[in-house]
Amino acid sequence: MTGAGASGPAAVRALLTSATAAYADDPRAVAVFREHLNRVDEPLRVAIAGKMKAGKSTLLNALVGEQIAPTDAGECTKVVTWYEHSATPRVCIEVDGGRQHAIPVRRVDGRLTLQLAGRRPAEVERILVQWPSRSLLTTTLIDTPGLDSLSAEVSARTTTFLTPADEPSAADAIIYLLRHLHSTDVRFLESFHDQAAGRATMVNTVGVLSRADEIGAGRLDALVSAQRVARRYSDDPTVRQLCQTVVPIAGLLAQTARTLRQSEFLALAALADYPKDVTESLLLSVDRFVRSDAPVSVEPEARAMLLDRLGVFGIRLSITMIRAGLRDATTLAADLVKRSGLTELRRLLAVQFTERRDLLKARSALLALDRVLRDNPRPGSQSLSDQVERILAGAHEFTELRLLGALRAPGVALPPDATKEAERLLGGWGISAEVRVGLERGAPAAQVRTAATDALRRWRERAESPVTDRTTASACRIITRSCEGVLADVPR
Repeated sequence: MTGAGASGPAAVRALLTSATAAYADDPRAVAVFREHLNRVDEPLRVAIAGKMKAGKSTLLNALVGEQIAPTDAGECTKVVTWYEHSATPRVCIEVDGGRQHAIPVRRVDGRLTLQLAGRRPAEVERILVQWPSRSLLTTTLIDTPGLDSLSAEVSARTTTFLTPADEPSAADAIIYLLRHLHSTDVRFLESFHDQAAGRATMVNTVGVLSRADEIGAGRLDALVSAQRVARRYSDDPTVRQLCQTVVPIAGLLAQTARTLRQSEFLALAALADYPKDVTESLLLSVDRFVRSDAPVSVEPEARAMLLDRLGVFGIRLSITMIRAGLRDATTLAADLVKRSGLTELRRLLAVQFTERRDLLKARSALLALDRVLRDNPRPGSQSLSDQVERILAGAHEFTELRLLGALRAPGVALPPDATKEAERLLGGWGISAEVRVGLERGAPAAQVRTAATDALRRWRERAESPVTDRTTASACRIITRSCEGVLADVPR
């Protein structure tokens, strides 16, 4: 969009540099400014949060495509763990204000094992896992302890990390996992949005209906049922104000599909060769599936491993797909990834987070700068405050974020169809020009210009209509500005 430079990395970097010079005698302020100077050039920080057993670590493994996050209930799951890209694997723990201690990199049966080197979780500030993965090139993933842990200290660690009392969150965006919508989920999302500052936005939050295959008790149509539940959550007025959307994910299926082994495929193929009544009888319960006298050639240990890796739903789905003609591991893995919901989630994250990474990082930096300037004013800091306020209030990208949130709250009176178009034009479904005007990516420039011109005319008429109230007219003018930005960006 035209005007992006006003809130882009260069402008934010210059402002942080000026603030660092103005507060040179304040080590704490300088540390904050330097951290955010580094963050401007770093990958986007995306935290994965939710209650215990929601499937956070499993989803992280699925997104990365390797089993590098522990999924058991060990000590390491009680510590905030960062996963970032590196040319070579390295794992360390941070204690005492950031001092790092390297720990051995060990993999057991393909899984990375993490240990605290004899320390208690309360003594460790974070675990840092550096790993060579294309998935981590543009995004640093942060795994957090469960919010409803039996230990209040463990739960508080996640809350303090994501919603600190005296500074903006260390995360730029969040994937929030929920199995059922509880009041505690809503309260956490409200606190993450920093509503006290009046700058909340649901665009940097995506909800995941996790362990979606369990909603249908392992039936083949389980994910269809999960999609209906996810849509109901997405349409909930409270959730709409806090979260861009909610998507269903069968996390275990996604994780295993990304790491499917040839031996596992061969075991599944062997099971698929038996009549349907034989396999369905085995899948009636976990005990029946792993019993030693089962009338199949696949060994009980191999069947137990399939249960651990795929669950009943994943096994049933895999057998069905193999019988339908998917006769190699690569094809089956790709099909399972798509059916798990992971493909749709990755597309959504690319649209909501990756495309907006510069804007989201700039927002984090400006909020941190604003906090220091307000809490510790000094001669000359007012000019810096004015610049922060000017960017946050004047840059059209931030105006779009605020209006996207406002459209989902009472106040702006638009029909449902118009609200959907408004969200799309504001970049709520993606910030490319084609997506904003409702066309496929790569659409010819002439079509984009025509669609943008038509949208501009409609929203101008709505803004100038005598029956449009003042609040709605103001929103319409912001949308027309977005249409003008599309026209300015598309070559003639």
